[in-house]
Amino acid sequence: MHTQFDFKKLDADKLVYVRPVAVADLPEDVRDQASGIDHIYAVHSADGARIALVRDRSMAFELARQNDFAPVNVH
Repeated sequence: MHTQFDFKKLDADKLVYVRPVAVADLPEDVRDQASGIDHIYAVHSADGARIALVRDRSMAFELARQNDFAPVNVH
């Protein structure tokens, strides 16, 4: 099924970006809370500000949607 999407109607303020983050790259107090995990997922606003850290990708997407944001995967 092919549906054309009009990107002009997309509200950029509602986009958030989800990306994996190595726990080793985080501040020590955050690393302590993520013991036993190698990677977590960060949710960033369109301007790049980190607004959340969560345990897994699906949780990041669900968090975004529950707060009326449109999550986009970033590599």
